[in-house]
Amino acid sequence: MRIVLITPAGPTSRTGNRVAASRWARILRRLGHRVRLAADYDGRPADLMVAVHAWRSAAAIERFKAKFPERPVILQLSGTDIYEYIDTDPSRTLRSMELSDRLVALNDLAGRVVPKRLHPRLGVIHQSAVRLPHPRRPSVRAVVVSVIGHLRDVKDPLRAAEAARRLPAESRVRIEQVGRAYTPEWAARAAAEMKGNPRYIWRGDVTAAAVRRLLARSHAMVISSLSEGGANVISEAAVAGVPILASRIDGNVGLLGADYPGYFPVGDTEALARLLQRLEHEPRFVARLGKALARRAPLFRPARESAAWRRLLAGLRS
Repeated sequence: MRIVLITPAGPTSRTGNRVAASRWARILRRLGHRVRLAADYDGRPADLMVAVHAWRSAAAIERFKAKFPERPVILQLSGTDIYEYIDTDPSRTLRSMELSDRLVALNDLAGRVVPKRLHPRLGVIHQSAVRLPHPRRPSVRAVVVSVIGHLRDVKDPLRAAEAARRLPAESRVRIEQVGRAYTPEWAARAAAEMKGNPRYIWRGDVTAAAVRRLLARSHAMVISSLSEGGANVISEAAVAGVPILASRIDGNVGLLGADYPGYFPVGDTEALARLLQRLEHEPRFVARLGKALARRAPLFRPARESAAWRRLLAGLRS
């Protein structure tokens, strides 16, 4: 099939949506399809549209369905679609969902917010990750805790740095953050935090290889987001065997499972600080995190994601 894969432009080529779209393009090509990535729909013929983000891709979906009403659209629901825009701009977001033949969520709890009438179209495809190219070797000089993600409001990106401030003076925890600041204000806040917090360093936007190197020397990773659709960094950390400390939101629980022992309440600096202390001083707690992640890691195998896309496309033809 000729597939047009719509992924709206973002402030960096390494936004989560763009990275996911590029990976899906590779999967679909390996399945034998011709795939064209585009930020918008230009009217050229295609047998299928795969659209990332209901709200941002609304115009592209509308134009494609107007031109080819019998040809299918698969819509991947982003975190901002189902945890923000479905409430703040429901007409635009729901219109995209209703025009689409299949809806793809990235976490197992997305059905809680997708309207029940659309559940027959809804499926979950967990984002995959590959193993680290070299064995993981956590730092011996410090307890390195990584924060991987762009600096923007929804990520609550400085929560780990603020928690590290609450640790005892003798603590060896160090927070290393990578990701682009979406605004000058966030860049200024990160710079100010580095100046006032000796346990924190922000390295800015880095390559995928640099992210893997950071994971390889990390003792844990923090994801402190206010909402998530299903962050690929969880897949990457789980496959790498890096313990995760995560805010208790549907997008994280829908990947790690309800019984995962490494959650903290959203925005709760003190609770995260307590988890960091346990990470540093309680080997049994670290082992529990590792065992829980090992149970989830098979969900994020590349072969499993590829098979899910094969079944999805086969279902469109039936």
